Amino acid sequence: QVQLVESGGGLVQAGGSLRLSCAASGKMFSMNSMGWYRQAPGKQREFVARLTRIGSIKYADAVKGRFTISGDNAKGTVSLQMLSLKPEDTAVYYCNAELLVAPYDVWGQGTQVTVSS
Repeated sequence: QVQLVESGGGLVQAGGSLRLSCAASGKMFSMNSMGWYRQAPGKQREFVARLTRIGSIKYADAVKGRFTISGDNAKGTVSLQMLSLKPEDTAVYYCNAELLVAPYDVWGQGTQVTVSS
């Protein structure tokens, strides 16, 4: 089984920056990609960024140019550097791993990011 643990959330003023990290344990050989999602109060969970095991990267339009994802799928690590944060970035951020074997989809427990105006 793969388990994910996030760290690095917190409270920051608008325009500030934060760095989130996620570390996986377990069967890293099955890792296909790792990424980040977020869920704001009263809203559905939404995609933020993803890094695949071959190095492909994708961002949500809302974070392009401000957030940078990095990491190593083989080592089970992924980070999200967030710059120029806005109040609308406030959410619980979840690390996600897509696996090549069951259960195919694994989530971390989430870390709170709060951006004050």
